[in-house]
Amino acid sequence: FLFAVIILCGVEVIIILMLIFLRNRIRIAIALLKEGSRAIGYIMSTLFYPIVTFLLIAICISYWAVTAVFLATSGEPVYKVMANQTLCKYANLTCDPETFNTSNVTKLCPGAQCTFAFYGGESLYHKYIFIFQLANAFVFLWLVNFAIALGQCTLAGAFASYYWAYRKPADIPLWPLFSSFGRAIRYHTGSLAFGALILAIVQLIRVILEYLDHKLKGTQNSFTRFLLCCLKCCFWCLEKFLKFINRNAYIMIAIYGKNFCTSAKEAFFLLMRNVVRVAVLDKVTDFLLFLGKILVAGGVGVLAFFFFTQRIPVFAQEVPMLNYYWVPLLTLIIGSYLVAHGFFSVYAMCVDTLFLCFCEDLERNDGSTAKPYFMSASLHRILGKKKLSPKKA
Repeated sequence: FLFAVIILCGVEVIIILMLIFLRNRIRIAIALLKEGSRAIGYIMSTLFYPIVTFLLIAICISYWAVTAVFLATSGEPVYKVMANQTLCKYANLTCDPETFNTSNVTKLCPGAQCTFAFYGGESLYHKYIFIFQLANAFVFLWLVNFAIALGQCTLAGAFASYYWAYRKPADIPLWPLFSSFGRAIRYHTGSLAFGALILAIVQLIRVILEYLDHKLKGTQNSFTRFLLCCLKCCFWCLEKFLKFINRNAYIMIAIYGKNFCTSAKEAFFLLMRNVVRVAVLDKVTDFLLFLGKILVAGGVGVLAFFFFTQRIPVFAQEVPMLNYYWVPLLTLIIGSYLVAHGFFSVYAMCVDTLFLCFCEDLERNDGSTAKPYFMSASLHRILGKKKLSPKKA
């Protein structure tokens, strides 16, 4: 017990020291969160964009599922003999259900049946069905990542138009979200598709590794399992890194309109020059958004509990009698958390966009009348920047 208390005290001291030394950066993170709330308040239509992303992903899932079913059932039906007797020499052999009852199999193996086994064939096409399924999965991953990239670039363009408006909200475009969506579709489709392609390749490799892990689960070769585990871990880390790079690259694409590689490089080096601010902002944002999701899911769960247990007098007569109300209750909690995650992702994208714009603003401008800051007054006060007057000739 004493050892645990000492460890907790040490952790608390470390946290206090971090708060002291990083207090200014934490203030910047909080100011950016407040600025994100203002931006969403001025561009309320961004809150409904996750519905568009959801519909696009639903279309992708439908396309993948239909194609996968067609591929799986594209062969000829194969029937095999199912015999109760273990000594039947015709067991597991192919058969024809139309002539099975008149064959000698039923005489030699009483009780045997000709049942459907799978769809297949001996042609070259049927031998490569698995490759076609992998290609279908790859296209599915590519399309899903493209839909997500389109949403991120669209939201980034809308929020960037808010930040770079010198007089807020007077200089904000009339329809920032629709304008950003149009620019993303017209000018940035190739960049978004390229970023989605890179991520889809890594995700497909992870799918293949999971498939190999499933197939080799019964093997006793410890080195093979260790190597496979290392590969899975490495590609998981690579996927996380690429998602981070792609997200910030899409923001730079929305701001400057450059290609994917240039935007990714500029975003990466910009973040590296502000790495401490990135770490603080990321953790503060993640913590607050997680609390928001938990609050939404918990609130819905409490209301659903009182509703299903007939503790709300207004709806007591309309509640159906449930023998086990935990299933709909958990369904509502999980569903509300997912919905909250979708809408809070807009807030996270807003904060990330404003942060990159803020870093660009600090590097490009000096606060003079020739190069004024575009940041809000609260950020201006936190940084302690004084506006510089232009030099007189």
